[in-house]
Amino acid sequence: MKNKIRLGILGGGGDSLIGIVHRIASSMHDCYQIIGGVFNPDYSENIKFAEEIGLDTTRIYEDYEKMIEEESKLDESKRIQVVSILTPNFLHYPMAKKLLENNFNVICEKPMTITFDEAKNLESIYKSKKLTFAVTYTYTGYPMVRQMKEMIKSGIIGNIQRVDLQYYQGWINPIIHDNSKRANTWRLQPDKSGISCCIGDIGTHAFDMLEYVTGMKVDEILSDLNYLYEDNSMDVDGTILIRFSDNAKGVIRASQIATGEENNFTVAIYGDKGGLKWEQQNPNYLYHLSENEPLKILKPGHNYNSNFAKISAKLPPGHPEGMFDSMANIYYGVAREINGNIQFEGEYPSLNDGLRGMLFIEKAVESHKSGSNWVKLNSN
Repeated sequence: MKNKIRLGILGGGGDSLIGIVHRIASSMHDCYQIIGGVFNPDYSENIKFAEEIGLDTTRIYEDYEKMIEEESKLDESKRIQVVSILTPNFLHYPMAKKLLENNFNVICEKPMTITFDEAKNLESIYKSKKLTFAVTYTYTGYPMVRQMKEMIKSGIIGNIQRVDLQYYQGWINPIIHDNSKRANTWRLQPDKSGISCCIGDIGTHAFDMLEYVTGMKVDEILSDLNYLYEDNSMDVDGTILIRFSDNAKGVIRASQIATGEENNFTVAIYGDKGGLKWEQQNPNYLYHLSENEPLKILKPGHNYNSNFAKISAKLPPGHPEGMFDSMANIYYGVAREINGNIQFEGEYPSLNDGLRGMLFIEKAVESHKSGSNWVKLNSN
């Protein structure tokens, strides 16, 4: 790529895990150059961190509004082209809105906003622009997830009849059972995180993955959420039944109180001719199940994979790839979109995926609060 895309970053400073993931991912295909941004709300810490990672501090700003104001004054050949939003959830909407209004491309962490109405507002602005907007549902970048998507599209497992997605973590256990800790954790505060913790954080990953690999849209859901304590207004665990419009059904099980679990995300899709299963903690293996043949295990880097999976693998067979690589593929897809050479459907999760994710979160909470009734997954 002749000219690197000029990247700005909001949030993700210090020892932020998500900041590290995004900075490394943006560098892996050699498509981006980090120009500046706002890494920390404390300006002195902001400058200090920029110096630590070797950035010119003249493009480090006090806040996102100042960044947009100053960058907009620059010639198009110099100004930041795309901005990554890595802040807590409640800041996603005002930042993305301002960026879109001022003609910046956006890469936004999920959930895209904290309400569906906010997401709809972003969609309205986006439709009036010629910009790229990505939502980082990280796991869609794995080569074998993309291979699963292409195999399902080709009809190799037949008509889908059962889906089963599990996403189990246990990290919130030490927090949720301590009054003081749960009162001071932003993910358990509705004004900062939105109406949901577990479903809004990891359940939305499972939902996006389901629609991504199947190419189908969920029609209705029924949810049963767990809050554990009466003074806790944010779910930490949930089971959500899924119905598609053509009789395919299944379940999303998400938990952040699954004691001892780390990041156990498993995707299983069953058709009338076979099944496919993928596990995030063992991401380089895709399992193909059928009635009359032995279990097949597909791995990245081999010529038997689809072209989409092949361009998503950066190393020869036998060299494991992980989360950094998956996120890097999303950044690469955005770069290809900006440069006009996108090739495959699903190279990056779009604003519409973020919109669907917010609809899912709100309908999951609505279903639970209505007594775990079925609710249509539409915006009416």
